[in-house]
Amino acid sequence: MAFGFVVVKFSLFVKQISLLLGKENIIHSKGYSGIMGIVLVAVGTVTSVLSYIRYKRTESQLNKGYYKHSSLLLTLLTAFIFLVSVFLIVYLIKSV
Repeated sequence: MAFGFVVVKFSLFVKQISLLLGKENIIHSKGYSGIMGIVLVAVGTVTSVLSYIRYKRTESQLNKGYYKHSSLLLTLLTAFIFLVSVFLIVYLIKSV
C-alpha cells in the first residue's frame, strides 16, 4: 500500500513540476504510473482483509485441535507481485 501511495504521489509531483515550469512535455506519461499506484493500494487493502480472514480461520482451527495448511493466498500474492514487477520493468524500458 505504501509503495502504491508513493507511486501515485510521485506521478502527481512530476505533473505539477512540469506545469510549474511551463513545459508540459517534459514527461511523456500515458498515465500508467498513477493507475498502477492506485492498483497497488487497492491490492494492499484486499491483502490486509484476506490476511485477517486467514488468521481468524487458522486461529479457529488451532483452537479446535487441527490445522489444514493452505497456500492459496501466498501463491496469488506472489503471482501478482511478479506480474506487477514485469509490467513495471516493461514500462520503465519503454520510457527510457
